[in-house]
Amino acid sequence: MTRSQIRRAFPDDCLLTIEAAIKASELAHVGEIRFVVEGALDIAPLWRGQTPRERALEVFSELRVWDTAYNNGVLLYLLLADRDVEIVADRGISEQVPQADWEAVCREMEAAFRGSNYQAGVVSGIEAISRHLVKTFPAQDSGRDELPNSPRVL
Repeated sequence: MTRSQIRRAFPDDCLLTIEAAIKASELAHVGEIRFVVEGALDIAPLWRGQTPRERALEVFSELRVWDTAYNNGVLLYLLLADRDVEIVADRGISEQVPQADWEAVCREMEAAFRGSNYQAGVVSGIEAISRHLVKTFPAQDSGRDELPNSPRVL
């Protein structure tokens, strides 16, 4: 996918809405959410058989989503070319939320993306992730925001 195709799916106003959704979500819990959209896998990793899940784990590490005080960072990764969604949760939250719950969130988002409802799909995914984080890491008055809220376009 080209940069312009990504921008058509995620124009600036859409990215601002997603950023606002993350910021609002993080007021309700002490977890950290990062959203990343990538157009397609690079050719070399693709030839090596890299899966979207493996790429999501790589991005999780590169963006240091794991580097939070409570080990409760969550990466919401979208491989746009495949409309494949992956959620990678740090150990603090993955011990509390079964993988099947994350998979259900991914499938709901992918259904929205099949209808080209990118903004609504991402926002609903953020809200679903937030519900899990509120249960296990409710808000404290720290006001700490450890990771950027702005979406990342790769």
